[in-house]
Amino acid sequence: MNHILTANVANNLYWLGRHLERMEATLLEITKMYDCIIDVDTQAGKDFYKKLNIELEYKNASDFLQQAIFGQHSNNFNQIASYAKENAIISRSYIELEAFGSIVQLAILFEDAAKQQREIDFVFIDEVLSLMSETWGELTRKLKRNVNDYFLVLGKNVEKVDFHLRLGKNKDYAMVIMEEVDTIVSILAPEATFTPHDASEPASVILESMNNKIHKIIEF
Repeated sequence: MNHILTANVANNLYWLGRHLERMEATLLEITKMYDCIIDVDTQAGKDFYKKLNIELEYKNASDFLQQAIFGQHSNNFNQIASYAKENAIISRSYIELEAFGSIVQLAILFEDAAKQQREIDFVFIDEVLSLMSETWGELTRKLKRNVNDYFLVLGKNVEKVDFHLRLGKNKDYAMVIMEEVDTIVSILAPEATFTPHDASEPASVILESMNNKIHKIIEF
């Protein structure tokens, strides 16, 4: 760990990890909800987004894809991809050139689709998922576990825990990822002491504790 980061760069690396993970995880769930809306329950998309504190309205399965990706809500992909690009620009010196280019390309992909009012289909979704997989591969291929690398991975793992707990998915899996978060936090803040958690505790308690840990190490 031979790099000294400013709090601003550390924060942007952390949020880059979160924004990229949020897009990928949400997009995978969207594809599942699309099939569910067609075959099982037309309200499945609405129920899913309620767990994210979003009231999503749609007419049918195709409209669900459109509203999920480009609807007027906090999980709008064009907006999140733009945030990720800003994070990457600020932390540019700590990101591989190929990864930086892929993040910019991802933001342009959503921006162009929004401007052109492109109809969202699985060709578009597959294109995005492929680019995101490529981006993660480029980001992690040469990780040497310097300070900058830890903040990036920390953001990715925190978002995983947050996403799983909010959706009420496998809580035990979320706690396994939480252990990885705690390991990174202990490396970045070796003198700090934190209370461990287990799956029996409410999700809200675990999320609040996790966010407090992150604030302590990012605000230095």
